[in-house]
Amino acid sequence: MPNPRTSLAPGTVIDCYAIIRLIGSGGFSLIYLAQDEETRERVVIKEYLPRELARRGERQQIEISGQEAFDTFNRGKKLFYLEAKALTTLRHPNIVDVLTFFLANNTAYLVMKYEPGRNLGNYIKRHKGRLSSNFLLTVFPPVLDALSLIHSHGQLHLDIKPGNVHLRPGGNPLLLDFGAVHQFATSRRGQSAQVVTSGFSPVEQYYSSGYVGPWSDVYAIGASMRACMEGHPPPSAIERHARDKMRSALSRFRKHYPRQLLEVVDWAMEVDPLLRPQDAGSMLKALLDGSDRPEPDSNHSRLERGQGEPG
Repeated sequence: MPNPRTSLAPGTVIDCYAIIRLIGSGGFSLIYLAQDEETRERVVIKEYLPRELARRGERQQIEISGQEAFDTFNRGKKLFYLEAKALTTLRHPNIVDVLTFFLANNTAYLVMKYEPGRNLGNYIKRHKGRLSSNFLLTVFPPVLDALSLIHSHGQLHLDIKPGNVHLRPGGNPLLLDFGAVHQFATSRRGQSAQVVTSGFSPVEQYYSSGYVGPWSDVYAIGASMRACMEGHPPPSAIERHARDKMRSALSRFRKHYPRQLLEVVDWAMEVDPLLRPQDAGSMLKALLDGSDRPEPDSNHSRLERGQGEPG
């Protein structure tokens, strides 16, 4: 059994920040609301604390047992640092704003600007889907614009899902959690291990032979939009690749949403990577001005060429 993780207690001071309370957690981190002791400004702090590798010991120090776990922990801590470094270069009104990064308690901390609002994943569950077309066209174009910036820097997000979209007042979105961000690989051999979220990750993210690119983030955006309509994640891309039983959004939701919107979602969620919009900018243009979806060219399918073939 993995060791339980104890969160930092309210009132604990790390660097110049006083912990207010725990507000979230994931497999690799704990997330706190905190306050700058000097300015009294509220911030969000992400603490690197992987569930399977580490636990909190005496005096808040993080403890790791065994050399193998220690090496894995340090590799993860390096990736955590790279997330912070990536975010400091990506200044955009719809990308979370990183204030600083520091080491303490034998681990690493990422400090971000605090933004009031709610999580899109929770919002979908509360409303059981059927979020309006106006809502979708308020939230997703700014996210796509942020993605365009990420892609223009030669980077991929690779973990887009409703749980990683924060809704500020008025529906103004903020793209979160860049822990999976990495540079475009020059070859498939150069790609790092990939984060996968069932329902939102495209088929090429599941396999070492899969060729990920901006089109991979596009699939996740389409899947997130569909979840807003349906109220739950779509079937996994693995299931769809084996036998696609998922009805098109155009067929499933045509009584509730504009045809153009549904066609863009279906285009983004093509199982074959080559049949999707190839970057966030193309999908954004289609959403905003109704750019026509190109005719599929099955003779040049990336899956058929083996670039997205299961290994």
